[in-house]
Amino acid sequence: MFSCSPSLRGAAPVLVGRPLSLEDLEDVARRGRPVLLCPEARARVQQARTAVDAIASGGDEAPRVYGVNTGFGYLAETRISAEHIRQLQLNLVRSHACGVGPSLGIAEARAMMLLRAQVLAQGHSGVRVELIEQLLAMLDRGVTPRIPAQGSVGASGDLAPLAHLALLLVGEGEAVTEDGATITGAEALARAGLSPLTLEAKEGLALINGTQFMAALGTLAVLEGRRLCVLADIVGAASLEANKGSVRPFDERVIGVRPHPGAMTSAANLRALLRDSPLMASHADCGRVQDAYSFRCMPQVHGASRDALAWAAEVLHREINSVTDNPLVFLDTDGRAELISGGNFHGQPLALALDLAAMALAELANISERRVEQLVNPALSSGLPPFLAPHSGLQSGFMIAQVAAASLVSENKVLCHPASVDSIPSSAGKEDHVSMGSVSARKLLAVLDNVRSGLAIELITAAAGVDLRAPLLPSLGVRAAVAALREHVPAFTEDRPLHRDIEEATRLLSSGELRVRCEAVVGPLG
Repeated sequence: MFSCSPSLRGAAPVLVGRPLSLEDLEDVARRGRPVLLCPEARARVQQARTAVDAIASGGDEAPRVYGVNTGFGYLAETRISAEHIRQLQLNLVRSHACGVGPSLGIAEARAMMLLRAQVLAQGHSGVRVELIEQLLAMLDRGVTPRIPAQGSVGASGDLAPLAHLALLLVGEGEAVTEDGATITGAEALARAGLSPLTLEAKEGLALINGTQFMAALGTLAVLEGRRLCVLADIVGAASLEANKGSVRPFDERVIGVRPHPGAMTSAANLRALLRDSPLMASHADCGRVQDAYSFRCMPQVHGASRDALAWAAEVLHREINSVTDNPLVFLDTDGRAELISGGNFHGQPLALALDLAAMALAELANISERRVEQLVNPALSSGLPPFLAPHSGLQSGFMIAQVAAASLVSENKVLCHPASVDSIPSSAGKEDHVSMGSVSARKLLAVLDNVRSGLAIELITAAAGVDLRAPLLPSLGVRAAVAALREHVPAFTEDRPLHRDIEEATRLLSSGELRVRCEAVVGPLG
């Protein structure tokens, strides 16, 4: 069974078939919030299913309809006899389950399951209600498919990953338990008290046609990325204090004459975090005119990342409430049905958005590493010892911490090459342009991890710099951030393996505790 911490298993359920928020998806994927099929969705689904049943029951005299009584892709013109329709759907799922590489995490797989159910619940896919209920029961009972992360080109749907998801509904494939073990799909369903489904006409295709792999990964990554923007403000404020920087560039008047929303939010955060700083007051009359860009331009850089992620979130919100199946079932006012083949499965809208999200996040680490360099380089810092070592020369201090940050930044530059500019034909040329959005999503997750680690390096470096300014105290906001870190990472007094400090700081950033501690003294951060 799947368990979550913190758990939302007793919370009000997410109603599948009604508009979902990105946060709804995260609640179900990460915290086990329950799910239910809403009543109006049930009625829509049943009506659309009637149309598919009419075609399937027409036997070999029925008109050819893609996905119901034809082959797939290049084989779309091949007629399939009525007696083989069930086998056609099972064969489709089996043949397309050819993913490779590492398995998705449980949260990502659960997000895919919810999004697939949401697509089907719109009532344009022609599946039975029982199929959607099976998906939702698997979510509520913690039955999670093992889904290899590689193998989708992001058009015709995320076919391979979704096929691995679909296998579990029919009692095949593999499932992942809470402790990370892999068991057979049949065993997973049996443990949960569920029976395998037999796929009917069009249902195999309806399960694998769509963008739910890239949408699931992208949603979870963008939500976390937006939280990292706040943490970048907190960590950047600590670095600014350590380097005796100025808050004046963040003045409302300065930001207000170039009012990009993200910059205004970031600047407001920095003003709150740096308010009433004794350390800053101590150098108010120093001779320095301007800080380096990595300090002075934090609102502009962090803010641009915020704005890009906000746009990506808008794209994702539309996508998770869209229908990406093919063909689609439409009913007129008299109840007559028409099945239309289209291209809603193509992942280009997400591929572009997720490529941009990766670039936006990478810039948080890019400017962060420059702030680390400002602190450890004696030619750049405001009187701090080389590499923040109390006995530099004998001690190397944070010399290689900066090198590690530089490595992460450089790796991100490679990962930020846009996958969406690539395409490779498949299915004997029938599918001649694809989005590679699945690659965009996977790269985004890798960049996200690197950025979090980079900010963790900056946090431990900034805290060491603040410690060296004693007995002068930083602002209350920075004081709260350093105090939160010091509960997990001791002050630097002599050389030690810093990888454990970075790991602890990374966990602190991931937990949300750092933001909570700062907000407790400065108020809500945007």
